Amino acid sequence: MEDILVKAKHWLSDVFDNNTQQNVQHLIENDLNELQDSFYKNLAFGTGGMRGVMGVGTNRINKYTLGKNTQGISNYLNNTFPNEQPKVAIAYDCRHNSKELAQIVANVFSANGIQVFLFSDLRPTPELSFAVKELNCHCGIVLTASHNPPEYNGYKVYWKDGGQLVPPQDSEIINNINSLEYHQINFEANTKLIEFIDQEIDQKFMEASVKNGSFQTSAKAKENLKIVFTSLHGTSITLVPQVLKKAGYKNVFVVEEQAEPNGDFPTVKSPNPEEPEALKMALDLAEEKNADIVIGTDPDCDRLGIAVRNANGQMTLLNGNQTMILMTDFLLKNHQKNQGFKGNEFIASTIVSTPMMQRLADHYQVECKLGLTGFKWIAKMIKDFPEQHFIGGGEESFGFMVGDFVRDKDAVTSTLLACEIAAQAKENNKTLIEELHQLYKQHGFYQEKLISLVKKGITGAEEINKMMLNLRENPPKNFNGVKIEKIEDYQTSIAVDYKTKQKNSIEIPQSNVLIFYLEDGTKIAARPSGTEPKIKFYISANAAVKDLSQLAEVRKELNQKIEALSTSFNA
Repeated sequence: MEDILVKAKHWLSDVFDNNTQQNVQHLIENDLNELQDSFYKNLAFGTGGMRGVMGVGTNRINKYTLGKNTQGISNYLNNTFPNEQPKVAIAYDCRHNSKELAQIVANVFSANGIQVFLFSDLRPTPELSFAVKELNCHCGIVLTASHNPPEYNGYKVYWKDGGQLVPPQDSEIINNINSLEYHQINFEANTKLIEFIDQEIDQKFMEASVKNGSFQTSAKAKENLKIVFTSLHGTSITLVPQVLKKAGYKNVFVVEEQAEPNGDFPTVKSPNPEEPEALKMALDLAEEKNADIVIGTDPDCDRLGIAVRNANGQMTLLNGNQTMILMTDFLLKNHQKNQGFKGNEFIASTIVSTPMMQRLADHYQVECKLGLTGFKWIAKMIKDFPEQHFIGGGEESFGFMVGDFVRDKDAVTSTLLACEIAAQAKENNKTLIEELHQLYKQHGFYQEKLISLVKKGITGAEEINKMMLNLRENPPKNFNGVKIEKIEDYQTSIAVDYKTKQKNSIEIPQSNVLIFYLEDGTKIAARPSGTEPKIKFYISANAAVKDLSQLAEVRKELNQKIEALSTSFNA
């Protein structure tokens, strides 16, 4: 505690403004637990950049932690591009303080001689990725905490290609940031270097979204599709309805109670489209309007949740893996029909997502590249293999990317893509559920479950570390009586095959992830979250389906298997 008090008292110096000093003093005198959590560590970059609770301290999002990040990036840009005028694009979402923090970030960049393109109001995250490429920027910043609770905010960093930071830039920039002291931050804005961007980029992004998300759907099919859309109080309201209208969809019903951007997210417990409860109001409206499809996006509009009608006419929620499979198969089918495959195409996903993506790739004879969690790794694949053609890809956590005009998950274009698939299916007297079932019959039925254990604070972080350490040092011989066939340890980059007794290296960047493969084809992955105080376990089981009449029984059996495995993780 003495070390924490020393760190906290440094924030009482003249380097920090009066309001910050007063808040730190209040914690010292009245709330030592909060003081400890605010200063026990520095916020670190995870899979989605830096994300944390807003407040004073080194472990909080505030003008100084973000200012230090921005000063470090400014130094790196000026050193890396000495003969150029570095340019940065900045966007932000509906979070509390996002607009003010975005202005502070812009001020620091401009104070360091960097040209800034700043959106004057909230915008979807994928539009920032697009703007970085469109404006030939060297870097991009988004102020967002995605679906985290209202007290959170965050800071995502993008590079020249429009993708998020990856090696080697990430570690080089982090070293620059860590070498700085707070008094070295230059907050004195050069307003001549700050330019506001809005409608011109909006129009170009929407045109690109319509172009990349449209697939020869007839005007009649578009008119016949009834869509319910909710922005869950986030940024998507600024673009998604307009994109659908531009693409020819007229029957779009917006959940008005959730259309107003609001960082408190007053109508939901969590603005996360992964959570069924988040889409309840949209589902109610769908019944009222007899809609065919429901789509909801998270606050920064990079992920989407979808519900469609089943054979009985009931609305059914799709999980992220199911959405990804439907979208990827649709893209591959259209590519095969319209262009044909040249042998250089690939799709992409993550190591914790459904193995069914590989089955699709095998069927269409294209490559399926797998990366760590986070779309920055898919963006890196596109950059690292320019001779190959990226068709599309996604991850289990409800993110998808159509083509490479945006180098991050994009719920704007993916929403349009989902409507294209639904409209064409309806025109052929099918539902998306029936389309999915046909894929299960063709490639096997895959059932997945995510178990997230919340472990908050210092003790929670220690508990998560112990759980991962125990799995490494004392790996189980089996799960629920089924033997382990192979273990992949992405922290050591070693895969151990127990059948052949061989060890192989893993050609993916190191990360704190363990994956267990069982003899019956089940896959279990364990990883601490990079952005939340959670440890996550991803379970995937599969079985062949010879006849769709067997599907209900197969699903029941796989669910029982997954539930039995869940007990291994104290779920």
